[in-house]
Amino acid sequence: MLTRFIARVFWTFSRWTLHTEPAPTRPTVLIGAPHTSNWDFVLMLAIAWRLGIDVHWLGKKSLFHGWRGPIMRRLGGIPVDRADPARVVGDVVDQVNAGSVFGLVVTPDGTRGGNAYWKSGFYRIARETGMPVTLGFVDRTTLTCGLGPTFDLTGDVVADMDRIRAFYADKAGVRPERRTEPRLREEAEPPAAL
Repeated sequence: MLTRFIARVFWTFSRWTLHTEPAPTRPTVLIGAPHTSNWDFVLMLAIAWRLGIDVHWLGKKSLFHGWRGPIMRRLGGIPVDRADPARVVGDVVDQVNAGSVFGLVVTPDGTRGGNAYWKSGFYRIARETGMPVTLGFVDRTTLTCGLGPTFDLTGDVVADMDRIRAFYADKAGVRPERRTEPRLREEAEPPAAL
């Protein structure tokens, strides 16, 4: 209730406009892109809280040390130990099997910098859990953000990424110079690579 109130106040006074398709009704991997600024985190929470989505997000383990740990966990954070990333998939599968409806926010273009490729973790998690993908976005050129379509991945990496690329083609992010083109390194490899 409090989070919805905070989100309502945010959207009333923000220069950003929420433009969204309906919130998913089952667990989903929610892509947050283009991820070019720390402000993306605030916008993601405002979107989720306004739509009543229980969000969890993956963050590097160092974000959860000390006094920040309880705050980050309360905001839906899941610490990721890069030495054991498979554990994250297992945790997500357990939540799906428990019947929880949530959005697992993943920023596949990395940590706010121009990279050559997106990280493929979101794709593996969606395929291994059977969760659909929801395309969340931030677009500075129109000052809009929200959720795009939700769909199931087919396993055809190139076709799935073509669909994702088409959606994000006109989305610039808060800092457009840091945008990474939605492309997986695995697109050039055989489908079994994911």
